[in-house]
Amino acid sequence: MPEQRNLNSLLASLVAAFKVPDLRKRLFFVLQMFAVYMIALHIPLPGIDRAKMDALFRSGGLMSLLDTFSGGALRKYTILAMSITPYINASIIMQLLTVAIPQLEELQKEGEPGRKQISRYTRWLTVILALFQAVAMNLMFKRMGFLDVNALQFAQIVITLTAGTMFLMWMGERITDKGIGNGVSLVIFVGIMVQLPYDLGRTIQVVGTQGNYTGAVALMVIFLATVAAIVAITQGQRKIPIQHAKRVVGNRMYGGGSSFLPLKVNQAGVIPIIFAVSVVYLPAQIAQFAPVGEGWLRTFFDKLIPWFSPGAPGLPGFFATSLYALLVLFFTYFYTAVTFDVPKVSDDLRKYGSFIPGIRPGRPTADYLDKVMTRITLAGAVFLAVIALMQYYVPAWTGVTTFSLVGGTSLLIVVGVALDTMQNIEAHLIMRHYEGFIK
Repeated sequence: MPEQRNLNSLLASLVAAFKVPDLRKRLFFVLQMFAVYMIALHIPLPGIDRAKMDALFRSGGLMSLLDTFSGGALRKYTILAMSITPYINASIIMQLLTVAIPQLEELQKEGEPGRKQISRYTRWLTVILALFQAVAMNLMFKRMGFLDVNALQFAQIVITLTAGTMFLMWMGERITDKGIGNGVSLVIFVGIMVQLPYDLGRTIQVVGTQGNYTGAVALMVIFLATVAAIVAITQGQRKIPIQHAKRVVGNRMYGGGSSFLPLKVNQAGVIPIIFAVSVVYLPAQIAQFAPVGEGWLRTFFDKLIPWFSPGAPGLPGFFATSLYALLVLFFTYFYTAVTFDVPKVSDDLRKYGSFIPGIRPGRPTADYLDKVMTRITLAGAVFLAVIALMQYYVPAWTGVTTFSLVGGTSLLIVVGVALDTMQNIEAHLIMRHYEGFIK
C-alpha cells in the first residue's frame, strides 16, 4: 500500500540520518538541549499558591493561552514561566523597525557585521521586555493573592524569570548553530508538545467521566483535517514562469533557460496570528495586570476584559472575535508586504535579464506580481483567520475543552516547525546522496 511504503521510506530515512556522523551529532545536540529544557521546566519559584494557580489555568482564557507556549511552566510557576515570548516580541519589533528606520535598514545590508549588531539590539530589547513582563505578571499574582513574598523576594523572582527567558534565547541560538533548523522555533515547538501528554490525560479522564465519546471522535477528525489543511496551505505555492534572456560573453552564450518564481500562499507564516493576539489581548492584559484594588476602577477593568477576549459569551465575545479575525487579515497583508518587496523583485528580474512571458519588464511586471500576490494572500489570510478562531469554537462544538492543540497559533507552529525540520534533514541527506523524506 502507498501509506505503508511512505512509512517505510520515512523510517529508512531516519535510520540513514543517524548513520551520517555530522547529522547524528546535530540531532543528538538538539535532543540534549531538549533534555536540559525539560529539567529547567520543573524548577519551581517560591511564594506561589499552586492550588490557586491550577484552578486559574483550568478556567481557560488568556492565561491558558500563555501557558501553552511555556510548556506548562507558567501554570507550575517555574523559572521558565515567561517562556521565550519576550524574545519573539523583540525580534518582531526589530524586524518592523528595520523596515521603518533607514539606519537599521542600512545596517542590515552591511552583511554579517550588521546582522550581529541588530542581534545585540534584539537581545537588549528582550531584557527590557522580559523585565517589564515579569514585574507586571508578579504584580498581578500578588494582587490576586496568589503570590506571598516580600520586596526582596519579589525582585529575586523578577530577575530569575528574566534570566529564564534569556537562557531560552541562548539555547535557541545554540540549536540554530549546532543543531538542525531554527532553534527558537524548536524551543517553542518542544514547549507546546510537552503539554500534549497533560492534555491527553485530562481529555481521556474527562471524556471517560462524561461519556462524551462522540465529541472526542469529532475532535480527532477535526484535528487531523486541520493538520492536513495546514500542511497543504504551508506548502502551497503559485509558480510564476520566468524566462531568462540569452547573453553573449566573448565567444560563449549564457542563459536562455526558464524557471519559475514561487509565491507562497501563506507568505507571512504564523506571524499575523501572533501580532493579532498581542493587539487584541493587550487591553485585557493591562486590565488584569493593573495594580488597583476594589472600587469602580476595578469594576471597569473587569467589565473591559470580555470585550477583548475572543470566544467570550455574548456581545463582548462576538466583538472580540470579529476584531481578532480582522486583525489577522490585516496583519497577513501587512507582513506579506514587508517581507515580499514586489518592486525589488521586479527590479532584480530586470537587472538579470529575466522576464515573465507576456509581461513587460519594469512597472508592468511589478503590477502583475502585486495583483497575483494580493489574490493568493487573501486565501492565506482567510485560512489563518479560520485557524485562529478554531481554538475558541471547536471546544464548544465538540464539548471537549481539555485538548488545547486544536487550531490557533500552537498548531500552526507545531506543523510548521515539523515541516521545516524535515526539510532541513532532507537537505543534509540529499547532500550525502541519501533518499530523504520528501518525494
